[in-house]
Amino acid sequence: MSLKVAMKNYSILLLSVFVIVSFSNVFAEEEKEFVLTLDHSNFSEIVSKHNFIVAEFYAPWCGHCKHLAPEYEKAASVLSTHDPAIVLAKVDANAEENKPLAEKYQVQGFPTIKILRNGGEKIQDYNGPREADGIVAYLKKQVGPASPEIKTKEDAESLIDDKKIFIVGIFPKFSGEEYDNFLVLADKMRSTHDFGHTSNAKLIARGDSSVTKPTLRLLKPFDEFSVDSKNFEVEAMEKFIEEASTPLVTIFDQSETNQPFVSKYFESKDSKVMFFFNYDHEKQENLKSTYHELAALYKGKELVFLEGDVKDSQNVFEYFGVDADQSPVLIIQDSKGDKYVSLNVQASHIAPWLKDFTDGKLKPHIKSEEVPETNDEPVKVVVTKSLKEMVLDSEKNVLLKVYAPWCGHCKKLAPIYDEVALSFEQDPNVVIAKLDGTKNDLPRETFAVKGFPTLFFKSSSGHIVQYEGERTKDALIEFIQKNRDTTPETTSESVKDEL
Repeated sequence: MSLKVAMKNYSILLLSVFVIVSFSNVFAEEEKEFVLTLDHSNFSEIVSKHNFIVAEFYAPWCGHCKHLAPEYEKAASVLSTHDPAIVLAKVDANAEENKPLAEKYQVQGFPTIKILRNGGEKIQDYNGPREADGIVAYLKKQVGPASPEIKTKEDAESLIDDKKIFIVGIFPKFSGEEYDNFLVLADKMRSTHDFGHTSNAKLIARGDSSVTKPTLRLLKPFDEFSVDSKNFEVEAMEKFIEEASTPLVTIFDQSETNQPFVSKYFESKDSKVMFFFNYDHEKQENLKSTYHELAALYKGKELVFLEGDVKDSQNVFEYFGVDADQSPVLIIQDSKGDKYVSLNVQASHIAPWLKDFTDGKLKPHIKSEEVPETNDEPVKVVVTKSLKEMVLDSEKNVLLKVYAPWCGHCKKLAPIYDEVALSFEQDPNVVIAKLDGTKNDLPRETFAVKGFPTLFFKSSSGHIVQYEGERTKDALIEFIQKNRDTTPETTSESVKDEL
């Protein structure tokens, strides 16, 4: 081989190696994951090494988790270049070996995101957005000071959003018990509220600009727009913020900026009063003013108020089992979950109806579909009106599925449930039944439905248990046979064959 040919072959070889290495680097870069994967074996060790780390507890089957995953990864990539780097991690909380971790961090749904500070000594809930840009912005604020100083008008404009709650501490000097307590509060509540402090009240566009004593000021986009407190005990400040940041009447609509207030309303432990009417109706001003006057009258009396336009409230109507053409609609859901409904409301009806509720004179509204005229399919249809006869007082063994028509897990279970029903079709002592949980109310003390589908089994002697086993045909049949009340004729030949 000539030197020229050898050099040519060597050049080709070098080029090939260069291309392979280049592609390997590209693929490695593409495959790099910025979200750390943690589990029971390394969680404590990794967390203890970080002053600030974010941990997502997820389940592989969870749809919301799957939707979050690419956004969370994208945010982790961006935050890895932050100074200092902000670390995002994830834990498969559905894995058996990681369930003690999920229990420790009070994971009750998926995904749950926790902010862990000081090596895990301090734990806060993540209450920010679920898309990449929002996650990045939220977490950058979380690693900064809990309450930045407002020195200039520009500082105030950059920190204070007129559409959100903002809490500002006004101090003649940044020292003393009031100031120290304010910083404790800001650090404690920083995951849910925005804080700032200043020595110049004139920089704050709303409220008294001449205050000279330590003042806690809450700015809000509703009602009186700003409210002050001089009590700097931490618990008193928390209570003040909770009460002052709740609108007199929460507006139920689809606007993104209003969703935090709507969410807070439905999370309240107080009885919830809801009024839905046509905003274009000629009498809407009279309805609205009357309702707001009553909301002010009942403020602080364990009632919270909400209003909405009929066109934005269809889902609410479906949940409570009323029609839009029955508006104006006045609804109360009390702290126990009982519902009270008044239809075709006039302004003069609102005050006496609320008084009747507070006096305990109203009867709860029970939502139910009509009893079907024919009910001859293997899976029997139960509604609230037929629940007593077909389930509670029945002398048969009844398996009852509570479902939602839109629920994906319910749709997956349906054909399996049909097969179970066919297996017991010739057994006179077993009934396989279903109830639409979106259109029918169930007694909560007997049927604790927290999601769809939920299955209950009532034996012929009246014993009711919730089914927690596998959603397979064989498992369901085996459960029924094991838990049914037996008589010499109870086991049908068809079921024997199935088993």
